Amino acid sequence: MKKLKLGELKRSDVFSRIPQMNYLPRWGVLLMDFFLCTLAFWFAVLAGCGLFDYIDAKHQAIGFGYQYLLVMAVQVLFFWMFHTYSGIVRYSTFVDVTKILLATLLTALSLHLINLLCDAFIGTHPVLNTIVLMYGLVSFVMLFVMRVSVKTLSEYLQQGASRPRVMIYGTQSAGIAIAKMLRSSENAPYRPVGFICEPDEKAGYDMAGLRIRPLNEKLFEWMDSHNVQHVIVSPLKMKSIDPSKDLQIFIDHNIHILTTPYFTQFDNVDAIDADRIGRIDAIKIEDLLERPQININMDNVRQIMKDRIVLVSGAAGSIGSELVRQVQKYEPQVTILLEQAESPLHDLTLELRNAYPNSRFIPVIADVRNRQRIEQIFSQLRPDVVYHAAAYKHVPLMEDFPNEAIQANVMGTKNMADMAVKYGVQRFVMISTDKAVNPTNIMGASKRIAEIYVQSLFRKLHAENPNCTKFITTRFGNVLGSNGSVIPYFRKQIAAGGPVTVTHPDIIRYFMTIPEACCLVMEASTLGDGGEIFVFDMGKPVRILDLARNMIRLAGFTPEKEIQIQFTGLRPGEKLYEELLNQKEATLPTKNEKIMVAKVREFDYDVVSKQIDELITTSTTTMTTTKPFMTVKLMKQIVPEFISNNSIFEQLDVQ
Repeated sequence: MKKLKLGELKRSDVFSRIPQMNYLPRWGVLLMDFFLCTLAFWFAVLAGCGLFDYIDAKHQAIGFGYQYLLVMAVQVLFFWMFHTYSGIVRYSTFVDVTKILLATLLTALSLHLINLLCDAFIGTHPVLNTIVLMYGLVSFVMLFVMRVSVKTLSEYLQQGASRPRVMIYGTQSAGIAIAKMLRSSENAPYRPVGFICEPDEKAGYDMAGLRIRPLNEKLFEWMDSHNVQHVIVSPLKMKSIDPSKDLQIFIDHNIHILTTPYFTQFDNVDAIDADRIGRIDAIKIEDLLERPQININMDNVRQIMKDRIVLVSGAAGSIGSELVRQVQKYEPQVTILLEQAESPLHDLTLELRNAYPNSRFIPVIADVRNRQRIEQIFSQLRPDVVYHAAAYKHVPLMEDFPNEAIQANVMGTKNMADMAVKYGVQRFVMISTDKAVNPTNIMGASKRIAEIYVQSLFRKLHAENPNCTKFITTRFGNVLGSNGSVIPYFRKQIAAGGPVTVTHPDIIRYFMTIPEACCLVMEASTLGDGGEIFVFDMGKPVRILDLARNMIRLAGFTPEKEIQIQFTGLRPGEKLYEELLNQKEATLPTKNEKIMVAKVREFDYDVVSKQIDELITTSTTTMTTTKPFMTVKLMKQIVPEFISNNSIFEQLDVQ
């Protein structure tokens, strides 16, 4: 007969079904405890009498059978008082052990008290003190060992299931909690096999029954030999490292990185909800690019927001919708949601009214290009603060439709700015882009012209009235997860099996999360006195090719093997790198180290407004099927540094 190995036995149907059994009912647990206490009593009788030879009928009021009934009655009473049978045995915790200790200790003390009373009144005691002492010790040990054994056996059998093996990066309380939950939960998706620590930490020790290993090359050799392809980064560890750098080593070794929601309380790791462990998920590229949380002066922001009427244009867009959400923290009187897209605005309104039931929202369908409609809105609703985020932003599309770019980005901004002045808006914040610096495309140039208009308008107004509307411009680069951005596009391509298309192997971009960008926008709106262009610290640029490779690895594939990468060439108007400042521009620091003021060239409003009016008129009258070269030519006159790249409009630069 073939000998059955331990590993085969663990994987057999006999054991695989045990974790699926229903929990033992309360009466079953009580019956089990009662049986163990019975064994403990008779063991105490035999051991006590054998050790001390203390059997003397004249010192015993009742026989051992009656003593047993008395002890069990007292013991069951305290079991009932402390509900020791109400817990699930395989999930026993320190609290359960404490209940058992109290129940057995008080049983022994109560029996001793009964003996003292009986000695005082009848001159003898019903239960031998030796038996009481030994029973208390033995019963607690047996009840404790039973629970530990069941818990350990349950974890051992669950580890035998065919679950992916995982290491936990982080040895703080969060990491311990994750390990304990994975080992005890029958629905846990992974099997923990160890912890990972920094090379100078407590490597070589065991914690929660798992070995702690240092993060080095030997670790990856061990992981490869033991078929460990997953790492869970504990939430506390994520907060103490730079994910973009410190997790790259796992990506380079094709290790699948996982993370969990942040637990706010780790003092009692046994009390964490077991269901939360099921929310372990693959780490996203956004997590790797995200920087430490930005601290802003909330008092200053609240001062300009509280009880004010705030208008956000482009309210249903990526930036606009997040601005609306963040504005609600500062208790505005009402928030006006100005948007031309009906369905996104409807969805946003439903979301906001559900998430912020105590806030007021006024959804408004309108197009910033419609001057009469914009004036109607300003005259009726009288906003105090305006965040102007409505714009066309896609570079290749705007190369094909320059007139539309002028209509939306320039004329739309002009309409909003003019109405803000006419109806006494206190602050007007324009959302611009890094593509406005030394623009090589229509979109960037149109945003630069919009910047020029609001800046020159403020200077003219401020010279006449220092209390005029404050116009503030904010520039930043690409935002993670925005509509049409590269990351969602790559994610769709990977989900489809590839190929992932990158325009150029050397192209780089700055990235910022949407909440981070909006947070800095609101901070900048409090710092400005008017006329400034604020630029944000975008961190280090990211090579798009590296971004694509990391996203493929994070999805569990091998770049260039399982998922191909194809280079398609630069798109019209696209350049290899974006700049946040013109070479002739300098910056000045602000109270927030993440925000700087750009010193830019000043324009005379009377001159530039005529040029912009001509540009708008041209864009309106030259909407034909042919390429509107006249519109682009006027743009280049207003912004001389606008040099087209990879575009049909390059011939205008030659001329």
